Amino acid sequence: MPSPPNDRLTIARALREVSRLLAVRGENPFRARAYERGARALEALSGDLGERIEGGTLTATPGIGKALAAEIATLHRTGRSPLLERLRSELPPGILELMRVPGLSVGRIATLHGALGIGSIADLRRACEQGQVQGVRGFGPATERRILEAVRTLGESPPRLLLHAAQAEAEPLLDHLRSQPGVARAEAAGALRRGCETMDRVELAAAGEADAVREAIARWPRTATLGDPGAAGCDAELASGARVLVHLSSPADFDAAWHRATGSPAHVSKVLALPLTRPAPAGEAGIYLARGLPFIPPELREDEGEVEAALSGTLPDDLLQLHDLRGFVHCHTTYSDGRATIEQMARAAEALGAEYITITDHSPTASYAGGLGLDRLKAQWEEIERVQEQVKVRLLRGTESDILADGSLDYPDHVLERMEVVIASIHARHRMDARSMTERLTRALRHPLFKIWGHGLGRLLERRPPVDCDVPAVLDAVSESRAAVEINGDPHRLDLEPRWVREARRRGIRFVISTDAHSVGELQNARWGTTVARRGWVRRSEVLNTLPVERFRDAVRPGGAGGGP
Repeated sequence: MPSPPNDRLTIARALREVSRLLAVRGENPFRARAYERGARALEALSGDLGERIEGGTLTATPGIGKALAAEIATLHRTGRSPLLERLRSELPPGILELMRVPGLSVGRIATLHGALGIGSIADLRRACEQGQVQGVRGFGPATERRILEAVRTLGESPPRLLLHAAQAEAEPLLDHLRSQPGVARAEAAGALRRGCETMDRVELAAAGEADAVREAIARWPRTATLGDPGAAGCDAELASGARVLVHLSSPADFDAAWHRATGSPAHVSKVLALPLTRPAPAGEAGIYLARGLPFIPPELREDEGEVEAALSGTLPDDLLQLHDLRGFVHCHTTYSDGRATIEQMARAAEALGAEYITITDHSPTASYAGGLGLDRLKAQWEEIERVQEQVKVRLLRGTESDILADGSLDYPDHVLERMEVVIASIHARHRMDARSMTERLTRALRHPLFKIWGHGLGRLLERRPPVDCDVPAVLDAVSESRAAVEINGDPHRLDLEPRWVREARRRGIRFVISTDAHSVGELQNARWGTTVARRGWVRRSEVLNTLPVERFRDAVRPGGAGGGP
């Protein structure tokens, strides 16, 4: 019997919910990702799902193994998933929605549900406004105020898309559009093209016949609903819940339309208000050249001084590019909370053309992440030496050392001196008041062996706000020390944010683009770190890991002779 047209999308949503609930439970991340991959495979599936199930050919679909095929068959046959039902019963109602509120853990959500029956953001807001939350054990007036402020800021709108998730939605859709008759061109636009850390929708620009573009989007397997036709655009909601807006234009008008659809409204208005001063070639660059401006890269089009800098000739013309990076910095292995061995990380880095990779597993205080005591650190160094004999990529031994509450680091100095790179980061006590946090950070930065400030403000996008501190004062302390600032490429962090990166540049501070990689695949995080750096106007010469290995090592090494811990 043929499947209903939306059956695979309904099942895909169930698989995606399983994936998210498994992640919330803290279960094996590989298992959670398997359900996400299965959801995406179903969304892209062509042909009839029921026939594939009956014919036993579902496992021929990449991303769907035997266990997942059985789960899909059960959902298709009964409309139910015992696993999903069990996860829902074991976790508080509304857990996925409530986890969007910064500062709420699974345990705290369970406590609020047990005490007040809270199962949604709306419930939580009402309880805070009525003063009920402060009466729950473990909460108080200050916590209630913070939660209410976060809820009001968050609102009840759908969660924003992170940059990497938006890119994952856009790339296959763009490939699909470009392959369709009647579509002359399709490109990323809006916040996605500017590389914004989060966005409310995926924006694209397409040239061609409007009906052909709309029909192509309607045929896209991941399209769940298509919006009403509009003269200048087509909007849709994908099976994942992501919203897409495609700006439509004729081929002749594409460059102008693409420019308008990319920059912030203030940037576009300021550029187009400038008088035309010279003939210019066709293409998007011509829009700038015709007004006496150099081409302004998309990442800079925010009306934050880039037009004025372009007019005065002070806009950087050598912004960092991904291929400028010569080494992967901030990499974890199975010695702490990574999912790949030292050898696997080294061989992957070598395959990607890197000259060097830093092995910077967690320090002892990070016991939750398998932080290394001195015995295990010694074993790690011995393994680094063994692997180094088998690979050409240079392995640099280091640590991601915790910045403790008093600003000290949690390895003794005689150990830090023997490292080749020390990244120091905050992993606990994020809620200190601004004065205490500022003192904590500035004390750490004055440590003579502190070389790289890791994911500086500790934010997790859409999950945890930055720590409260006097950021300019902290950056002043960085500039007075010999430390560099990490631009963390983990797409859930992207920390420091661009405005603070620009402030760091004004102080002459140098940067490191890090991957914060916990797996081989996460070495690709360098892409996102580079995007943030470009949004912060960072030039190639301002990034330490554009240097060859010996110069990089000299720039970040704490000092002292080699040897074991």
